[in-house]
Amino acid sequence: MPVDPYVVPAVDGVAYGLLVFVAASGLVLCFGVAGILNLAHGTLFAIGGYTAAALLDGGWASLALALAVGVLAATAAGALVAVLLTRVAAAGHLTQALVTFGVALAGGSLLVAAFGPDDPPVRVPAALDGSVAVAGHRYAAYRLVFILVAAVLAGLLHLVVRRTRAGMLVRAAVDDAEMVATLGVSPAVVRFGVLAAAGALAGAAGVLGAPIIGPGPGTADAVLLLSLVVVVLGGLGSMTGTLLAALAVGQIQTLGVALVPSAAPFLLFAAMAVVLAVRARGLATARRAT
Repeated sequence: MPVDPYVVPAVDGVAYGLLVFVAASGLVLCFGVAGILNLAHGTLFAIGGYTAAALLDGGWASLALALAVGVLAATAAGALVAVLLTRVAAAGHLTQALVTFGVALAGGSLLVAAFGPDDPPVRVPAALDGSVAVAGHRYAAYRLVFILVAAVLAGLLHLVVRRTRAGMLVRAAVDDAEMVATLGVSPAVVRFGVLAAAGALAGAAGVLGAPIIGPGPGTADAVLLLSLVVVVLGGLGSMTGTLLAALAVGQIQTLGVALVPSAAPFLLFAAMAVVLAVRARGLATARRAT
């Protein structure tokens, strides 16, 4: 089988996978690191996507504005989720799921009411609205730039979680909340910061990923599903495992459509079943973000 026709889909798969990782990284922080199941995470991504659709006009200034507004709006929404979870954070994942699922339903309805039921168009900066030739192939310029930006974000996130005092406090608050409290840091404050930071990551992913996964009524559900898949496949709490799982999902989604279009919708879940059957704890075995 000739490989050449599938080079472009493979590169698209890298961009798609990195987008899924940036979107899912906030869920890793919430669930794998802070022990909070936030089913409103897809809605936070959609906030960024709709912001991009509303503000992008083909200029760099509008991209910067959309990124700032989208991140701030999603951060505020994440902080609101933290406030709503204040009394039920210790009640278990089922209660957390019910609360955040209600937030997701309400938030989704508000977004549709504000922006309409149709998928809005997204305009990228004119300099990136085209394709470039690389090694004899034409690639979408925006996707190539997104790959670089997402790779930088992934590296920075790893450094923050593993190498900073804030990352240490987050991990410690889950393992021994009483010890963190003796240091003068409230676990509730740590939880609030994690959910706000997760919202910021989701908002940034929504803005930057809007030209790839466009905003629409089904965006929040699709992103939440993909995020849950890669978090489980990667091993709960492992950033490295989530990154590997997201890249694999990107390849399955894009190459699956190119190779076996009729079976593409089922390939992701088939691959998930195989991985979990062979390695029940996912691609990584770490319990916390690594």
